[in-house]
Order: sequence, then structure tokens, then C-alpha cells
Amino acid sequence: MATQYEISGTSAKGIGASIEQGVAEGALPPGTALPPVRRLAERLGVSPGTVATTYKELRQRGIVVTRGRGGTVIADAPAVASRRPPPVPPGVRDLAGGHPDPAFLPALLPPARLSPGARSHRSVPRLARLEELTRAWYEADGVPSEHVTFAHGALDCAARLLSAELRPGDAVAMEDPGYHHLLDLVAALGLRSVPVAVDDEGMRPDALRSALRAGARAVICSPRSQNPCGGCFSARRRDELVEVLRAAPEVLLIENDHNSAIAGVPLHTLTAGGLPRWAQVRTVSKFLGTDLRWAALACDATTLARHDGRLLLTSGWVSHVLQEMVVRLWTDPATWDLLDTARTAYAQRRTALVEALAARGVAGHGASGMNVWVPVRDEAAAVSGLRTRGWWVASGARFRLAAAPGVRVTTAALPVADAPRLAEDLAAVLGESQATYGG
Repeated sequence: MATQYEISGTSAKGIGASIEQGVAEGALPPGTALPPVRRLAERLGVSPGTVATTYKELRQRGIVVTRGRGGTVIADAPAVASRRPPPVPPGVRDLAGGHPDPAFLPALLPPARLSPGARSHRSVPRLARLEELTRAWYEADGVPSEHVTFAHGALDCAARLLSAELRPGDAVAMEDPGYHHLLDLVAALGLRSVPVAVDDEGMRPDALRSALRAGARAVICSPRSQNPCGGCFSARRRDELVEVLRAAPEVLLIENDHNSAIAGVPLHTLTAGGLPRWAQVRTVSKFLGTDLRWAALACDATTLARHDGRLLLTSGWVSHVLQEMVVRLWTDPATWDLLDTARTAYAQRRTALVEALAARGVAGHGASGMNVWVPVRDEAAAVSGLRTRGWWVASGARFRLAAAPGVRVTTAALPVADAPRLAEDLAAVLGESQATYGG
């Protein structure tokens, strides 16, 4: 309870300014509980409605959050930058970055002609040919394609969707462990992450149901190649999750199918479940080029209008030069031959490590995608131990909300022949850590 700082004011604006001053001066640190509406109203001699309006305005601006029976509290300071991984030490093999193998990225093909002159593309923001290709791409996987648009990447798209749909203090159901940049983005927008446990089939239905009961107004999930655990929806899991979401028709679903063309597993998408509010974003950075900041978005009509309305007011459109480059790569037969090779190689490399770990009694999770998640007791000990053996892997801390510790190993550029040696080293490191804990 805020007892050391005296809130003052006789109007909603004045009371709000007093609370903001307390926050700025550090007298009301994050987590400080504010007085209940009626109690503060009696103390200040104003109506409860005035205090309620104050709290509502502060909540919309991300200064306070409401936690049900926990009352209204000062919000945590939002993140302003992503938690970047530590630099890769010299002399070790980097298996921490989550990047594709450069050998499987096609050579970038510049546009046949550059976009002429200084002119606005707001009236025609999408190239007709790329929009046609995008619709076919979605339809091939059973994703409704009536409404499609473009963005500058998955994070750009997610930020626009969340900021148009939610207000600071609202809750978002997030995979746990999950993609660390998305976790940081949600915090930076002044939103609250509600952890949803995952397994080899992606989000668990019981955990999602709990998150919705806790007030989540949006859900962000990966239908396959879940980062960092590699889970992918089965048909049964898809149906179970759709059933959970049907009970919350006001919630916005955002699917992030970032590895689509190289996932190596079928897509069982929630977007085909007849939900009223949904979106699926796909990017090309993992298989056409990490510098191609282009994403496709399929969604319901309301979501499309809100996304494109925000886009129109900011960047206006995605560069037509960039769009033309994507079209050229997409329509080049050599690109798809290379992606076929990549899809097979990524699956073989991931599977090789999972099987090599299993042969040594170590659990590894990687049903799809480019990464393998290995549960550990001590992340720092695991990362340090592998470093001494010449490997650099990612500590799981930046991927977790409430999940148990683990490390993420990127297998995209790990040859099958090297999997046994890495598994042997990892098993040895975990054995040393267990001996330490066991005394």
C-alpha cells in the first residue's frame, strides 16, 4: 500500500499528476499497491468516479496495472530494448544464434528495375504479383486468404497488431519458453505476459485455458518450429486449442509461422478453425535472406483494417523495391530447389542431435525447426561447461517466464556427423553438474 507517499489532487487530472510525480521520483516504485478507489476518494474528498477515472487513464497509459483481487499497482518499467545475447567467445562453434545455414540462403536477386522517382505508394501499397503469390502460399497450407497484407517483419507486424488491439496493462498469453524478442516486445508495449506452458506439440490446452481465465486479451503462438523448443501442432492439439479459443471470441489469436517453407512438418493451423479474431504472420528471413525484412499477414477483416490503418499512418507501405526482390526470388526455380535441400538437411541435423542425446540418457526437444531445447538444472554451468569443450549454446533464461531452466542449441549449421560429439560433451557437462548438486 502507498503509505509513505501522499497522493493529492481534487480532479482526475490532478490525482493522476500526483501519482505520476511519485513514480518519477521513485516514491512509488514498480509493484506499489495504490489505495482502493473508495478509500482514496474518501481521503481526498472526491467522488469514487473521479478516482476510478484516474486509475483508468493511468492504466491506458501503462503507468499502472490492475491485478484482479490484487488491486491497482504501479506497473513495471517497460523494456526499451531487447535482451541481446552475450558475444560469442573466440575459438568456439556458435550454436546459439538461431540463424539459418548461409549455405541454404539463395543469392539475392535485385529488382529488374528500381521504383521510379519520388512518389507515394500509399494508394497501391502491395504489388499485385506478390499479393497473388502470398494468397497461393497461404491457401496451400489451409490458411484463409481472403484478407492479406504486408509488413516489415514478424515483430513489426505483431507490434502493430497488439498496439491497435490492446491497451497498456492488458495481458497477452505467451509461449513459455518462448521467442525472447516477442517477450521483450510485449513488455515494451506496456502489456503483461501470461505464461503458457508448451510441449512437443506446442501450447498446452490446459495452460492456455488458464491464461484466458487470467484475462489474456491476445494469444501469440507458433504452429510449428516453436522457438526455442521446436514444438509443432498435431491435428488433435490444433482441435483442442481451437475449442479453448472458441470460448473466448473476443481474444485475438496471432500465429507466427516464421519457418513455414523449411519447417519440414505439416501445418495444423488454428486460423482455419472459424475463430472470429485471428491473424497469421509469415516471414522469409529464415529461408530467403536474413536482410529481407518482409512479412505476409493473413487475418480477419477487422484485424486487417486495424493493421493497415496503423501502417498507413507510419511507414505507409513496405518498399516496392523489397517486394520486387521477394517476387524474383519466389519465382526462381533454383530458389525452391535450394529450399527443398534446406528442409531435408535441417530435419536431419535436428533429429541427429535429439537421437544422439537420447542415446546418452539426455532429453532433447526438437520436433521441428532449427533448434533443440535441452532441460538442465543449472544453465550457467551447462553453457560454461560446453564452452570449455569448444561449443557455444544459448542460456535459456532469456526465453523463459516461469518455465524450468534449459539451454537452446541451434542445429541449423551442425553437420549430422558432429551430433554425437556434441551430445557426448553435453552429457558429460550435465553429469558434472548433477554430481555438484548431489554433493
